[in-house]
Formats: sequence, structure tokens, C-alpha cells
Amino acid sequence: MARLVARALRLGRSALIQVGAVCGYQGRYRTSFVASALMWHGPVIIVAQEAVQQLLLRVEIPRLQQWLPTNKSIRTGDAWPGTEFQGLLLTSPEAWLRGQLAGGSRFPQGIPTIIDGVDDLEDWVRTQLTQDIQPHDWDELMLACPNQAEAISEARIQLTHEFFQHPANPYHCYLISQPEIEILSRLYSALESIQALPEPWKQFWQQFQTLNENLSSPTPPLFWATIAHRQGLFSLHYAPMELGEILSPIWQRQPVVLIGSAIEPETEAPLFRQRLGLDDLTCLKFSSESQAEAIQLYVPYKLPLPNTPEFQAAFIHKVRTLVCLSATAPGLTVVLVGDVPLKAQVATILASEFGSRVQVEKTCLDENGILISGWEFWREHQRVLPAPHLLIIATLPLPSLENPLVAGRVARYKRSHQDWFRLYLLPTALNELQRAIAPVRESQGIVALLDSRVVNRSYGAQILTALSPLARINYLDPNLFSHSDEENSA
Repeated sequence: MARLVARALRLGRSALIQVGAVCGYQGRYRTSFVASALMWHGPVIIVAQEAVQQLLLRVEIPRLQQWLPTNKSIRTGDAWPGTEFQGLLLTSPEAWLRGQLAGGSRFPQGIPTIIDGVDDLEDWVRTQLTQDIQPHDWDELMLACPNQAEAISEARIQLTHEFFQHPANPYHCYLISQPEIEILSRLYSALESIQALPEPWKQFWQQFQTLNENLSSPTPPLFWATIAHRQGLFSLHYAPMELGEILSPIWQRQPVVLIGSAIEPETEAPLFRQRLGLDDLTCLKFSSESQAEAIQLYVPYKLPLPNTPEFQAAFIHKVRTLVCLSATAPGLTVVLVGDVPLKAQVATILASEFGSRVQVEKTCLDENGILISGWEFWREHQRVLPAPHLLIIATLPLPSLENPLVAGRVARYKRSHQDWFRLYLLPTALNELQRAIAPVRESQGIVALLDSRVVNRSYGAQILTALSPLARINYLDPNLFSHSDEENSA
């Protein structure tokens, strides 16, 4: 990998490298690209999250400097140190994207850039591009436009009424509907002639015009609202639907090496590249079929489908069975549940039987603790927790259509008459799954995937392929966990 990164730096040709879910979880690959960056004769930028930067500064770089013939200057910061700097700059994804999206003045063009952890690149970009109208912005608008205070107040009251009519969902947010667009349009008409609007409102109205002009377009921008039910408040948000056109010019400014763990099953990652405007670049994928990374995968055949009334009781019964069978085995048990009410119910039932061993989304756990977690918490904290000997997954991590960002993107695929499930939902779920089970590969533990769609749907074969290498378990044996313990101790 170090040679491949060095080649990209030498030729000035961008590259996309998938290191594999296990390697991505362990982080050992970072030595390779840091070595190439240190040995490169010119300046280099490494874009990585703060925790990774600290790891590089405290562990990887000092270790490499001991035996590499280099004395390259190392800096961290949110902008390029100066025209004379020829060293290595570590910066965060937020700072680098903010600089690039503002025109690139913070970072000179032509400097080779290595971006680590690009599995999350799309989320980073969308976060940077999201604009907000918070509750306090309404007060500022009324102060700035006293002659229109009544119209502003009326619009706010009407929007509050409309938003709180929406049925509750776990995300507490909703796509802007036609009645809400009409309320905002009337307010915009009342304020259109006013020049000195507060900056958040000025930007919001610019994008709102785009929404009205592109409602019939296949890719209108996303407008949504988040609701704080207890406070009776709402916030408005905007983000572009398509990122490719926005990002494409950025990739032309400098050669980039994008490094992720398990972006797509295909080496060329065509869907990822299309969404992010990545055209001509070298694509590489490291995959391991080593049996040392094999998991034992239990997928029951006769469990009810997740969208049926019978699923919840059957799932809880199966979780209790699995936890009881593994109760005497040392090690962490993790139960991944995306559904918030079900997560709380599972935690309550298990806590009544196993007491303080059961914790919900906490990192301080007993040696043989039972962690009940959602997908996001597990993704963010799995590196600081011991590798579980048993990982129970309630359902496939398919993005929920109750999330407005998901619903908006699915609507785009539908308008374009494209297969939104296979082009968006399934690849996203596969990436999440592979990253979630990576720690279990390290411990050679057991994964129980209690979603019978894996065996009852045509796409189940793709899921099993993505999770290999694995040994399939079709039934539960009380000796299963004791056998695993003997192997681990050996």
C-alpha cells in the first residue's frame, strides 16, 4: 500500500483505496500512507479526524521517524502554514472541506492530499453544506424587520402548527411539505424588498428560491425541519441533493488519495464515485479471505420478518436464548438494535434478568458486560471497547425512510426511474454491516443476524458474500460458546 500511495504522489494521479473492514477497524494501514507522505520530497496534506491525528502524531510518525531517512516538518492546523512550508500538514475533514468549498484559498492548489476514512466522506460534505434557521434566528429577523414583525410572527405560528401535525418519528424531523412551502413563500414575498436581512436568512432565501424553481427537477434541494417537542420549537435546514457537481472541481485542484475500509463490493466503487463526482482515478481494493478473520454467523431460518407484528416477541426470545447460552463465557456481548423503542424494551428485559451487566450505550462495562446499542453509537465507540465474543444484530441497517434525508434521496431515485434499493439502501447497509462486525473478526467471535430477509430475499446472497469469510451456523448449540472459549485460550 505504501508503494501505491507513493506512486499516486509521484504521478500526481488520484486514487481510491479500500483497505477492508478489519484493516480499517484496526487502523494498521495508516503506517503505509504516513511513510509515503514522510518520504515524499514535497509538501503533503493528510486529512483525518482529530482522534486519528493524535494517533499519527503520538505513535505512527515518531515511530517512522526513527528509521526513515527524513526530517520533514510536521504541522497541524485549519489552513496551510505559508508559501514556504514544504512539510506535512495534518488537518480535519471539517477544516479541509470548509476551505475547499469556500474556493480553496485556505489550501493552495496542487498539494497532494491523502484523505483517511472516506466511508464517511458523504456525511462530512453534507454536514458542511447544510444551512440552518434556528429558533433564535426568528427573533433576529423580527428585530431586523420591525415593519414586518406581524407577518414574521404569523408565519412562525403557522409553521409551528403545521410541523407539530406530523406523526412522530425517531428522528424528530420531516421533509418540508407543500403547505409549509406556501407559508414560507408568503413570508418571502413580504420580505423580498428588504436588503439588510440577517445573514442566515439571506442564505436561506437564496436556497429557498432554488427549491421553488426546481420542484419539478429530478434533483431539487432538500429542505427539512427538526422539532423539539418539549420546547415547542422547530429549526429549518437545507442541504443540496446532489454532491457530485459541487465536489467535482475540488478533485481537479490537487491529486487526492482517498482511503476507506469497505466502501463498495466492487473495486471500482462506481456508486460512491458517481455520488461524489470522482471521475478518472486509480481504484484498488485489498480483501482478505484469511480464515483468521472468519466469523461464525448464525442466521435463523424461521424468524418472522422485521415488518410483521410477530417479530418483536420472537426477536426478544432469541436474544434471551443467545445471552443465556453465552452467559458463562467471558467477554463482551453487544446487541445492536436500530429501532429506538425496541432497544429500550430489550434493555429492560435483559436488565431484569442480568442486572447491572446490561448497559445502554455506555463505554464503562463489566468484563462480561452486555451492551445494548444503536448503530451510530457502536460505530463511534467500537474502537475503545473490547472486541465482543457475541454480536447480536436485530435487523439489517437499511437507512430508514422516516429520515428526511433518506426519503429525499429515495424520491430522487424514483423520479429518475432508478432502483433506489439496490443503488442506495443496500450498499449503505452493506458498508455499515461490514464495519460493525469488524471487531468480532478480531476475536473470532459469533455474529447472530436475526433478520430473516437474509435468507428470504434475493439480495441475501449479496449480504452473505459481503460478510465472508464466515462459517455458517444453522442452529444453536450450548457448546458453541465454550468451544470458542477453548480456541481463544489456546
